[in-house]
Amino acid sequence: MHYERSHVDLLVERLREPVERIIAIFGPRQCGKTTIQRQALRKVPYVSHEFAVDAPTSESAKPRSSTAADARLVTAQRDTEWLVRTWRECSEEAARSGAKSVMVLDEIQKIPQWSETVKGLWDADRASGCPMHVVVLGSAPMRMQAGLAESLAGRFELIRATHWSFTEMRDAFGYDCDEFVFFGGYPGAADFRSDFGRWRAYVSDALIEPHLEQDLLQMVRVDKPALLRQLFELGCLYSGQELSYKKMRGQLEDAGHESTLARYLGFLSDAGLVTGLFKHSKTPLTRRSSSPKLNVLNTALMSAVAGDAFEDTVARANRNHWGHVVESAVGAHLVNTASPATNVRYWRDGNSEVDFVLQRGPHLVGVEVKAGGGRPRRSSLEDFERRFSASPSIVVGENGVPLQDFLSEPADHWLGS
Repeated sequence: MHYERSHVDLLVERLREPVERIIAIFGPRQCGKTTIQRQALRKVPYVSHEFAVDAPTSESAKPRSSTAADARLVTAQRDTEWLVRTWRECSEEAARSGAKSVMVLDEIQKIPQWSETVKGLWDADRASGCPMHVVVLGSAPMRMQAGLAESLAGRFELIRATHWSFTEMRDAFGYDCDEFVFFGGYPGAADFRSDFGRWRAYVSDALIEPHLEQDLLQMVRVDKPALLRQLFELGCLYSGQELSYKKMRGQLEDAGHESTLARYLGFLSDAGLVTGLFKHSKTPLTRRSSSPKLNVLNTALMSAVAGDAFEDTVARANRNHWGHVVESAVGAHLVNTASPATNVRYWRDGNSEVDFVLQRGPHLVGVEVKAGGGRPRRSSLEDFERRFSASPSIVVGENGVPLQDFLSEPADHWLGS
């Protein structure tokens, strides 16, 4: 894999700075976090030690490292004791040499109480002036975020690795716009797209199952695992559509209370699978009580669950389904590329609706997606602009900004235009 995401240069820049903060890289499974740090380490002249916390015992017995001397850092038990012992050996070596080094801990959230342990070790290194950068990686954002926000507040700098964008998949694998909309942004699945059956099996076995089993069911408390799976599938099948929790309960077995569905949908969103967008409103209470608009965060999930081949879908044998796929691709792009200060929502009031609403501070713009025939809902857009004093809305697709052009710019770009 020779293609480099922009995250690589950002990480190199951070590694060249003085050792002041832990560098945290996290994001969905198979978005290239490990590749990012390996590509970055090849660009800096530092001794590095890489430890995969979730590696099989036989592989974890010795670290992937740039120096043969690191063979003494041997362990088969990846727990708090292992973390303390490994960290201290690496930091002692860095202190003896006096040269800057890098220690990478991949999937660190799988060590119990990892953040509290790292806090003590990091503070000790800072007190002694140890010249060792520490990079932590994780694919379970909930556990990572909790540890970073609670124990390591002020001690880390975050690099978010999101799903791959259209321009990245185009430049790395030659995707055209329709292919990206259907196959989504998983680089590991790109080589299988000519064989839909094989591609679908890969997405299911190598992406969906590990996401659910390892990144969710093993990391957070889920009392109803079957319900979580059903909700995930429902989110894929109804992506691009507003669906009340009451309607969800009618289609799910043992759904329980609406608050359970809302909590599980939050888990799926944090894991980079399916999110529920809030309705735009001037009051936060109205937003929180609204029906969510379901949206996959990578359209590969939607296509794999639906089971229709690429040629059948893009041929628009079912124009309504293709429209939902295109709208979902736009929604996923907006959520994945929006800055932390930008909110992505939708708006509906009676017969008036706007597919997506972007808001950053006082800046507000509506986004309408047109994938099929007919003209944009101009009256709805004008109603939205008038009610909220919004900037002129953006139409994506037919009679508006070409889809590939829209997917080539991050969400915040459209707030500034």
